[in-house]
Amino acid sequence: MTVACWGVSAQVPMEHQTIAEQVNGDDSTSTGFVADVLTWYDAHMNYTTVGLLMALESSFIPFPSEVVVPPAVYVACNPESRSGMVVWLIVLIGTLGALVGAYINYFLSRWLGRPIVYAFAECRVGRLLGLSKEKVQRAETYFNDHGNLSTLVGRLIPVIRQLISIPAGLSKMNLGMFTLFTFIGAGVWNTLLAVLGWLAYQAADPSVIVKYSHQLSIGIVVLLAVVVVFVVLRALRRKKLKSEN
Repeated sequence: MTVACWGVSAQVPMEHQTIAEQVNGDDSTSTGFVADVLTWYDAHMNYTTVGLLMALESSFIPFPSEVVVPPAVYVACNPESRSGMVVWLIVLIGTLGALVGAYINYFLSRWLGRPIVYAFAECRVGRLLGLSKEKVQRAETYFNDHGNLSTLVGRLIPVIRQLISIPAGLSKMNLGMFTLFTFIGAGVWNTLLAVLGWLAYQAADPSVIVKYSHQLSIGIVVLLAVVVVFVVLRALRRKKLKSEN
């Protein structure tokens, strides 16, 4: 059987069942949650929904992208799905949605200023949205330590990902650079999530999304830490050699 998953026709195993048949075969709590998401996606998900949910996830409203892109890709890869979506468009539209959400944080922070942003983070509504003075301060410190490039790298780090646009707005970062770095960072993250959804489909196991989404975030943080250590050690070595000469 062939199915357009990544946008081209590809062979898929005949043993893959409909979404309902797959998700109803496992009664575990985690898989049950994924089952509900996948069943709803199969009936209602479209590109507009992907874009809106990713915009929501990228703003200050707490909503995990792990329950948007991987299940959407899982559904898109199933030949029995009614969604009609393809993976590369899910990634592109999800990335554009993330950019819209980042713009919300950026412009609100730029227009309102630091005192109002911090006051909102500490108020009851801000707390209900998962904000706090400490979280905003952590994002601002990360931005100050790493500069404009943090809007790219920060999109790959849990917690920082949703808030990195706030210090960018507070510092009045160049909008063109902010757009470029945010688009690239969100694109990389959504591509990784799409691969996770595709792997779950290939394994015919929706619970793979739950099992490995957290490990994916940890793996990225570890990889970034290794890169930072390598760059620092290389800079120190160059400085030492220069001083010796």
